Amino acid sequence: MKPVKLLTIGAFARAARLSPKALRLYDELGLLKPVRVDEQSGYRYYSPDQLEAARMVAWLRRIGMPLAKIAEINGRRPDEVAAAVTAFLRVAEADFSERKGLALFLIDFLSGRETAAMPGTQPGTQLAISYAAASDIGRARDRNQDAAYAGPRLLAVADGMGPGGDVASETVIDALRPLEAAESPGDLLNALSDAVAAATSSLRDRTESDPEFADSGSTLTAMLLSGSRLALVHIGDTRAYLLRDDGLFQITHDHSVVQSLIDSGRLSQEEAASHPQRSLLLKALSAGDDAPAPDLSMLDAQAGDRYLLCSDGLTTVVPAAVIRRTLSEPGSAPQDVARRLIELANEAGGPDNIACVVADVTQAALPPLLAVIWVPS
Repeated sequence: MKPVKLLTIGAFARAARLSPKALRLYDELGLLKPVRVDEQSGYRYYSPDQLEAARMVAWLRRIGMPLAKIAEINGRRPDEVAAAVTAFLRVAEADFSERKGLALFLIDFLSGRETAAMPGTQPGTQLAISYAAASDIGRARDRNQDAAYAGPRLLAVADGMGPGGDVASETVIDALRPLEAAESPGDLLNALSDAVAAATSSLRDRTESDPEFADSGSTLTAMLLSGSRLALVHIGDTRAYLLRDDGLFQITHDHSVVQSLIDSGRLSQEEAASHPQRSLLLKALSAGDDAPAPDLSMLDAQAGDRYLLCSDGLTTVVPAAVIRRTLSEPGSAPQDVARRLIELANEAGGPDNIACVVADVTQAALPPLLAVIWVPS
């Protein structure tokens, strides 16, 4: 059998259309090991049979896949690699969509123009919201760590965790409350970002006075209205939904272990419902110095929209179809819907605390409904 002629790293790099530097990095990461390394010079030699693997790594890098992810799928069957690329594409498309929305907002803002309105809403339209907020302990917990707030401009839900979870969620909501009374800010995203930074600072101050509080934290999903713009901040697995034209859309992305498995194609939505790690989070607000940044985005509100902000105490036990049907009930007021959603969660066992905010978008010229904050007895 004729021996295979090995290629020097330079010749292999040219054939694979890679740089020697890239090949050395792939070697260090275990992505593409040379067939032989000269003991004296340390020079690397590759087999022509490795060209296909090298090109595959190069293709995956060109689509932006991280090297750590490539290492996970390196050497797997083609169908498994295809599934991983499909999952990566879904995440990349969602990330690009969010970046595009922010970029368009910044272009309009810096150009001094109004953000383009959704169909049915005239540019510059002033909108208002009628709203209700509710929180319930559920049927299995000994204390309520969920907090909910709704006002003329601010909507927020927080789900606390750890020994001081109830204090953490309230602390986060309290840090956002000043946004309600402040003048309408020109930059809603910065206003929300600053409020979240203040919330993190408050959590850190609390930890300094009570070391046991250090393991506590909170999720947060909040919206701030100005004119026809809604700024959204989100971290954790509390959620925001939009009901528009009888369609229900989840407009936040869970920062959870289970969601990451779904995104990577390793778990289906059906399997996620009973996964033992469904309550584990990848992101949350905490007192730590390395606290992750939340997601920030801009939305164009439209008269007739209905928004739901809620904790996972609702979404883990009440199916999305039931939530949509409840939100779509003709003539239902926000306070009635919030009450009914909490009842549905408790009827399903109420294994966790439940928090809901329901808000209807109306033309500002119309007389807004009175705010109703319902607290179960």
